[in-house]
Amino acid sequence: MYGLSERVVPLPETGRAADLAFLLVVAAAYAQAVLEGWGAFTLWQFLGATLAVLAYGALSTHWVQVSLQRSTLILKLLYFVIQAVLAATVITLFGASGFIGLIVLPLASQAVLFLPTPWPAFGFILALAAVLLPIGWTGGWQAILQVGLAYLAGLVFVALFTQVALDERRANREAQRLTGELKGANLQLRRYAAQVEELATAKERNRLAREIHDSLGHYLTVVNVQLEAARLFCESDPQKALQSLLKAQAMTREGLTEVRRSVASLRQPATEGHPLAERIAHLVGESQAHGLALELSITGEQAALSPQTELTLYRVAQEGLTNIRRHAAATRAALILDYSGVQLVRLSLTDNGRGATQPQGGFGLLGLRERVQLLGGSLRTASEPGEGFTLEVELPR
Repeated sequence: MYGLSERVVPLPETGRAADLAFLLVVAAAYAQAVLEGWGAFTLWQFLGATLAVLAYGALSTHWVQVSLQRSTLILKLLYFVIQAVLAATVITLFGASGFIGLIVLPLASQAVLFLPTPWPAFGFILALAAVLLPIGWTGGWQAILQVGLAYLAGLVFVALFTQVALDERRANREAQRLTGELKGANLQLRRYAAQVEELATAKERNRLAREIHDSLGHYLTVVNVQLEAARLFCESDPQKALQSLLKAQAMTREGLTEVRRSVASLRQPATEGHPLAERIAHLVGESQAHGLALELSITGEQAALSPQTELTLYRVAQEGLTNIRRHAAATRAALILDYSGVQLVRLSLTDNGRGATQPQGGFGLLGLRERVQLLGGSLRTASEPGEGFTLEVELPR
């Protein structure tokens, strides 16, 4: 109806203390007025003032305040009107004697606590009117001016003190809320850290799987080819069989060296200490030694690449040549390492083998795709049965 946001001030933790303070002020002012004016009151004045004080105090109790918090603005304003009328009645019946006007001070505090902005001013004015109108009725404007400023100062002090206490309580609740949110955020961060650790572990496992397949798998494939050749020539040409065995032994040593190097430093680039072109030329020489007519072309100006990029290109060439010897039944192949791109370096490998119906390949090509994607590059394959196989990789320079 009013479009105003109402104050919600939880009272249970401080309500009993507020009751006690309110009632003490009322009781003290009532007792002082009775003692000062004793003998000057009629019985009906005394009974009427006492009943009004009791009603005034009863309406200020904790259960009324808790109900008041959940009430509409109209009911809240009605509460302050009733309390102001009761206070004015008490002050009038006691003839504004002594400090009976102090009973209105708690109303200023309640106005700050229960009324939404700007309505606390309404409660404040009612409290001031409740004490000044009876005084003006009996003593005129001169009496209002004499005591009005004192009561005004008292009401302002009570209202400001209540506002300070209210702000402090709100700040404490906000601090508790933020502390709870911070604890929740810390818990969520620990969960995220655990997830990151799991992802890092899975990533490292995949990397190790690629390393084992690309390095040790390559050497075992070559050793297997040489042993197969030695078996075929062991009777017809012992000299060739011996050469194959010696090559298999040499590849075994290289494989063991590779394994030791990986164990010693899992992140050591395979191209460390040797130019990429030299490493790839060594792979080409191995394939040519096995009878594959392989042509190597390196175009463009050879520029320094990151260790990760060089390692990935080396593994692509290694895996591609291993697949040609193992599966393609090819007689010719061409490997191109192209540095001529401004932003990309490209490696392509083409053979004239039997081709494949599934050019995506197996686990080896899957590992290569993962390597390439981690560096922001692309890997493409193309093949048709009987028309060879093409593998092409592009990586950012």
